[in-house]
Amino acid sequence: MTTLSGVSSYQNNVDMLASRTFLGKLLFTDASITLHSVTGGDVDFDVDDKEDAAIDIDDIITRWTLRMTISILPWKPTARFTGISVYKVKATTSATTNDNKDNNVNDVTIVNQKDYWDSINIVPYSGGEYGEVEKGVAINDFGNQLKPSGFQAQSAAPELPYQLLRRGDGYEVRKYPSYAGVKLPYKRRDEGFGSLGAFTKSMSPLSPALMDVQKDDISDKFMMWPLVFTPPGEDGPPAVPEEAKEKAGEGQWRTVRVVDVPSKVVAIREFSDASMEPVVRKADRELREILSRDGLTPADYTEDLVQFAQYDAIFSMGRRRGEVWIDLADGGHPWNA
Repeated sequence: MTTLSGVSSYQNNVDMLASRTFLGKLLFTDASITLHSVTGGDVDFDVDDKEDAAIDIDDIITRWTLRMTISILPWKPTARFTGISVYKVKATTSATTNDNKDNNVNDVTIVNQKDYWDSINIVPYSGGEYGEVEKGVAINDFGNQLKPSGFQAQSAAPELPYQLLRRGDGYEVRKYPSYAGVKLPYKRRDEGFGSLGAFTKSMSPLSPALMDVQKDDISDKFMMWPLVFTPPGEDGPPAVPEEAKEKAGEGQWRTVRVVDVPSKVVAIREFSDASMEPVVRKADRELREILSRDGLTPADYTEDLVQFAQYDAIFSMGRRRGEVWIDLADGGHPWNA
């Protein structure tokens, strides 16, 4: 949405987003940017003689997530953007010898920078390539994030944390840490909620409740509640509460088991209708079509599985928050590093 020229203009824009300028303090709070990866920048030397040499540098591409809270609006909405920045770079060198191409870089300059948003710039069915759009499309995308969300249903529990990797057109991609939870088969969701609620009464479970349903309509359905997760900077599965390990599989809890879930990248599509079977299966089909459109590949084991999440307390009032989840294959997305 903006065009910048020169280092000072770029710095002023960063300072505004970080609330370090008067306008920035008026408009924004809680701004942050997460850098997911830096790729490109490969150097190709072209040495013609001992005195002069030129090099070509491939475009440098960064992949990032930006978020900011718009403090000037009474309801203080948070806008989130994910995408890539493409930097065109040029350089000149001097070569001391022609035999070993011992080149010294005299100058490296960023010629220009172009930003692309995942929500508007991915070209459909291009394998995830980006293209330019009219500025009005970007303004509309930003404006839609500022609208009041209305009365929300009460959340059942604190949410399992995640890192937003992509805010796309009709979906998100998130990275979840490894976590442990309790899981049981169920026939009716209200009964599953009741059983896991009793089992975890003193354990402070997290949301969402995750349901696994096979597409054959014959196999058992399972519900899982996350309990604990691996904090940032730590490796391995988290420590499961001793009470959960002692109770699971015993007596009235014989169908409950403790499960460890490794860190993974998940594509998600939200829906606000009640989590009835036609609603969930439609959202799953739509998400799979979207992933094909944007060049993302589901994990093989998800082909016969529908997984959906419920965040709100059962029988709560207000706008509900439901989601379908599809795990992405290793190598089936650009966040493998």
